[in-house]
This record gives sequence, structure tokens and C-alpha cells, in this order.
Amino acid sequence: MTTTNYTARPGGFRSALHRGEDWLDAKGKWAWIAAMVLGFVIFWPLGLALLAYMIWGKKMFARSCGHRRAHGHDHDHHWGRHAMRAAQPTGNRAFDSYKAETLRRLEEEQEAFEAFLQRLRTSKDKTEFDAFMEDRARANLAQDATEAPAKPEGDARPGEY
Repeated sequence: MTTTNYTARPGGFRSALHRGEDWLDAKGKWAWIAAMVLGFVIFWPLGLALLAYMIWGKKMFARSCGHRRAHGHDHDHHWGRHAMRAAQPTGNRAFDSYKAETLRRLEEEQEAFEAFLQRLRTSKDKTEFDAFMEDRARANLAQDATEAPAKPEGDARPGEY
């Protein structure tokens, strides 16, 4: 009795594609673009297939091709990671106290600046409203001056209805 072990050989076409993809990811976005251009030069459907894979595989618009997948940052935002690290203490007490004081001072300056902008907007709105009211008053005076005084009807005295 013989036993046969049917296992897939290491390698193969799919493995070669994955190795090629990993190699291009390691080289960056420009390697993908060069591969696509080369694909168009050699055989245009190959270039078109690479272009479709880059677009639908998010290769074209990723910050760097293999960085997110290799480091496990598929859903993190670039600035979000740095903001989280900025709040962590460094272990250097002098620097941490300086950083905390600087951040507190910057927050106070930001609040003061926002209050200044609000006052500026309010004063601008008030100035524009006052100018509108003056123009309206001038227009009413000019209209009243051009109209002839109405003759009183019947035995009504001027100013009475």
C-alpha cells in the first residue's frame, strides 16, 4: 500500500503575482506607474488591466502603496495618529511642562483671537446697518421733499384726516 501526498507546490502563478505586487509596493507609487506604462507599451490590454487594478485596488490614490497594508493602518488617518502621540507624555518632565504651558498659552490666544473676530464681525455688521438706516432716512427725506403737500379736503384742518 502506498500513500500519496498531493500538496500544491510552493510558488505557482498566484504566488508570482503576489510577489510582484509586494515588490512593486515596496518600491512605491512610481513603480506602479512605471509598470502600467510598460504594460501599455508591451501590450495595451496589460496596461489597461494594471490601471484598473491600481484604481480599484486603491493603489493610485494611497499615500504610499504598501505602507498602510504593511503597517496595519488601513483605517487610520495620517494626522489622527500624530495628534494621539502629541498628547502622550515623553518622559522628560521639563519638556512635558513646557509643552503643556505652550499648549495652554496657544489655546488662550486662540480664544482671544476668536473673541476679537466676533467683535470685529459685530462692529462691521453694526456699521453696515447704520449706513443702511442713514441711506433709508435720506431717501425718505428726499421723497417727502419732492412730494407736494396734499390739499385738505372739505372743512378738515391741515394735519387732520
